[in-house]
Amino acid sequence: KVAIKGIERELICPACKELFTHPLILPCQHNVCHKCVKEILFAFEDSFADGGSESSNQSSPRIRISASSMDRIDRINRSGIKRNSLTPRSTLFPCPGCQRDIDLGERGINGLFRNFTLETIVERYRQAARAAIAIMCDFCKPPPQESTKSCMDCSASYCNECFKIHHPWGTVKAQHEYVGPTTNFRPKILMCPEHEMERVNMYCEICRRPVCHLCKLGGGHANHRVTTMSTAYKTLKEKLSKDIEYLISKESQVKAHITQLDLLLKETECNSERAKQEASQSFEKLYHVLEEKKSAALRAIETSKNIRLEKLQTQVEEYQGLLENNGLVGYAQEVLKETDPSCFVQTAKQLHVRIQKATESLKSFRPAAETTFEDFVVDTAKQEDILGDLSFHSNGLEIPEISEEQSRMYNKALICWECPGKTDPADIYVLEYHKLNREDESVTWQKTEVCGKSKVLSDLDDDSSYAFRVRGYKGSICSPWSREVILRTPPAPVFSFLFDDKCGYNNEHLQLNPRRTSVESRAGFPLLLGSERLQVGCYTTLDYIIGDTGIAKGKHFWAFHVEAYSYLVKVGVVPSNKIQKLFHNTHDVTSPRYEQDSGHDSGSEDAFFDSSQPCTLVTLGMKKFFIPATPAAPKDPASRILPLPSCLGICLDCDRGRVGFYDAGRMKCLYECEVDCSGIMYPAFALMGGAAVHLEEAVTAKYREYHDDI
Repeated sequence: KVAIKGIERELICPACKELFTHPLILPCQHNVCHKCVKEILFAFEDSFADGGSESSNQSSPRIRISASSMDRIDRINRSGIKRNSLTPRSTLFPCPGCQRDIDLGERGINGLFRNFTLETIVERYRQAARAAIAIMCDFCKPPPQESTKSCMDCSASYCNECFKIHHPWGTVKAQHEYVGPTTNFRPKILMCPEHEMERVNMYCEICRRPVCHLCKLGGGHANHRVTTMSTAYKTLKEKLSKDIEYLISKESQVKAHITQLDLLLKETECNSERAKQEASQSFEKLYHVLEEKKSAALRAIETSKNIRLEKLQTQVEEYQGLLENNGLVGYAQEVLKETDPSCFVQTAKQLHVRIQKATESLKSFRPAAETTFEDFVVDTAKQEDILGDLSFHSNGLEIPEISEEQSRMYNKALICWECPGKTDPADIYVLEYHKLNREDESVTWQKTEVCGKSKVLSDLDDDSSYAFRVRGYKGSICSPWSREVILRTPPAPVFSFLFDDKCGYNNEHLQLNPRRTSVESRAGFPLLLGSERLQVGCYTTLDYIIGDTGIAKGKHFWAFHVEAYSYLVKVGVVPSNKIQKLFHNTHDVTSPRYEQDSGHDSGSEDAFFDSSQPCTLVTLGMKKFFIPATPAAPKDPASRILPLPSCLGICLDCDRGRVGFYDAGRMKCLYECEVDCSGIMYPAFALMGGAAVHLEEAVTAKYREYHDDI
């Protein structure tokens, strides 16, 4: 006997949340009702028809999808999976159990096995749940009698009388297998869904499913490891029995864990109530502060209003006194009636002063008080920002740090961060950034949520500086903001190209990688042969290579790395009309003035040397960047030598006829000069001795994932 109580969770379909009805085994080993599989597949086909990728079968019944299946169907629709008529028809099924998209193969639902064992257990559960409800005979005349047995061969239930009638002694039906009353009928022999006339007699250990001999001979399991059904039955039953025995033997440990979990549940309830109280107290303090500020502000406004009203009312009364037969004018009119000169003079002098002041106030009328309350406007913008960031802070959640070394600003921005501590990482991160603009006083942060520790941004402006900060969230708890990091975008849109392996490429001295993104010059035997004239002239040639794409107009930027061991590298641009001269100019590097015995010590040859060059190049080597000797350059040679940046960039502005050389890590211009852009301009590189140049790789949405995999 099976203990039915307590196993309800195992008997519920993950799609319809009801007891299984004719469950099917998916390739992921989860079980789903037959009707649920059909509903989800019908909805999946309808979604394709709605999207216009393929039309659904109009004769198929439109089954109303349960609410539990809709989220999975919507996720499949958003994934953008499409099929066309040229590809094999493969049915994708969104498993509600493991939340993965399962490939059911070309046969689809017809290739799935029915889980008769699970079906039997569900039937036992139903019978135990409705023990008082009898199964009636299928052949009795009304009213039907209660059945006493069910025939597995006839798939029907009988009372004693009907069973004798339909299974008489001495006939074939008398040999049928019968059991107690049941509604669960299953075939005696399990047939192969791929080959419907063949019974399964083997078990595929790779796919973990029963197969027939035709599946092994020429089907999809031809190269798979299989075993006999009896062996698989014995092996799996032994494993399952041992696992069950082990779990039963650990019953005391399981009960201890359950007791501990019950305590944790109660402790969680108590701690949550305490946290609610503390949070309520914190907000009550804020409410109290706000109420005090509100009351003080309202009192100040009310006091100012009363003072102003009093002043204005006094002014109104003064002006009312200037009316005839009223106030000051009426009093003056009465004084004029005085006939005694001495008495009149005594009173009229003071009255005349008051009349003069009233006359002057009429000429320059000004209200005694302002009517606006602009000085009483409460600015809460900063407080609103602070309250907007109000959340739970935890000492256990580390403050992330943006890594300037791993972050990149190129065709897109790659922002990377790390958590220095060893505590549990955050579940999600919020990255904020804004453009630095001196004109705008207000700062508006743009926000994006990230599940990992890097984010690729593609909406940044060229030649601009941006501030970045990040914080971590774990549930409702968040960390403080990281230190703000300022990074600058390239001065122009990024120009993409590869090294040209055809035009003038010297494969004896230079070596390209298969992707044509790196070139290396090897100081081998050919260089020694070229240095035979070292004692008489010291002329050594450079090996040139150009980009495979040219620039005709606009402003463009590209970046590259020069290996630290490189002896001599020249980088710059060359016009299309001087490419042939570039590759045929053999004496292009070392001048005789640098020989110890040449006797030359003037700078006149520099001008001749620069003017004779077919392209605009700067010299790099021995971990140094050499600013060319120009009239605007410093006279001291030492001040023209800079440390070689880890990443160099070139910005070509064809419209202005200028080219700049940048420290691409900081986007700082190291040197800029004029250049003739009359023709199509190509990136140019020259190497001598041991040297290597690597083009900067473009940032893509999967850039960090790709490099992490490597």
